[in-house]
Amino acid sequence: MDSLIAASARALATGDAIGALQRIALRDDPPALALRGIAMAQLGEHPRARELLRRAARGFGAHEELARARCVVAEAEVALAMRDLGGSPRALMAASSTLEARADHANALQARLIAARRLLLLGRLGDAEAALSQLDARGMPPLPAAIAELAAAELALRSLRIEAARAALARAHEAARRSTVPALMAEVAQARATLDRPAARRLCGAQAQALRLDEVAALFDADTLVVDACRHGVRRGGTWLPLARRPVLFALARTLAEAWPGSADRDALIAAAFRLRQPDETHRVRLRVEIGRLRKLLGPVAEIEATAQGFVLKPRPEAGEVVLLAPPIDGDQASLVALLSDGAAWSTSSLALALGASQRTVQRALAELEATGRVRSIGRARAQRWLAPPLAGFTTILLLPASLPFD
Repeated sequence: MDSLIAASARALATGDAIGALQRIALRDDPPALALRGIAMAQLGEHPRARELLRRAARGFGAHEELARARCVVAEAEVALAMRDLGGSPRALMAASSTLEARADHANALQARLIAARRLLLLGRLGDAEAALSQLDARGMPPLPAAIAELAAAELALRSLRIEAARAALARAHEAARRSTVPALMAEVAQARATLDRPAARRLCGAQAQALRLDEVAALFDADTLVVDACRHGVRRGGTWLPLARRPVLFALARTLAEAWPGSADRDALIAAAFRLRQPDETHRVRLRVEIGRLRKLLGPVAEIEATAQGFVLKPRPEAGEVVLLAPPIDGDQASLVALLSDGAAWSTSSLALALGASQRTVQRALAELEATGRVRSIGRARAQRWLAPPLAGFTTILLLPASLPFD
């Protein structure tokens, strides 16, 4: 490695992308191309960074397996920053194995961190936890240690393990401080701020009380019947009844919770569940069928009784009260807005992967949001990406896709 390449690599390690480019900007040999790609990624020029890294990988050729593997890892991190999640992780895992076999443990660790962060973005929290459990942040250099702790903190937050999240964020803050990388310190500070922002609303009649994540966790731990409109289910203590894939039943449960302790009118239930304004007798028959299904599902935690006007939700005596937990933002596309609010540019295919929905469904939702000015697109055709303004006033942790153990 010549002196300019070494100096450029040291500059990149401290986050000085401009200083790195000043040394190798006019060079086209593979090591310089790779470093230029990393520098462009640090400056936010992700498409150019990906092009340079691919050119570097081709330039190294099959006889320089270690250098090629490093380029694959760097390109995977650029893809993560671009929210391009559609590719197969096999190339990244193969590169990680190559790096381990060649004793390049630092870059092998980086590859495993990228794989775990990708799983977090896709909402595969169980797989992400398994991947992170194989890493020991205590023996890492400051930069990867901070990234690993940030990933562990996000996993804990999305699983509502607040104390574990606080501890991980404290470790991330210390590691970021030791790394002296300003962008990383800012990212840690932003993550810590989510603990103090409203994450949900507790609705009671016409009044709404904003709740932080720790207050939501305390509500879940209490012996209270919670109709959770953030994750679409009903919870009491350790019992979780998911209704995300049964929208009619959840609409009925939410309407009953809104009317509690009174009864919900039959016409209001029909309007909420079937989206009808002028119901007839067939709809009332269907309502009785769906109420029967909901009554059977909620049997372990609550009862549904018929009244003269409609139906009333009655929690088990030990549950005490019914609480309706609503998202901090309204609308059917709340999870989509939550993903876009991270400030990154997402492709439609990546959004569909993260939400577990079809690409056509996501396209229709994006068109509706764009019409109201809540999102905007850049580029055209396959290069089109979607952005939304960051939602700094509250955290959207509860709205992000997640395959939790209770789902």
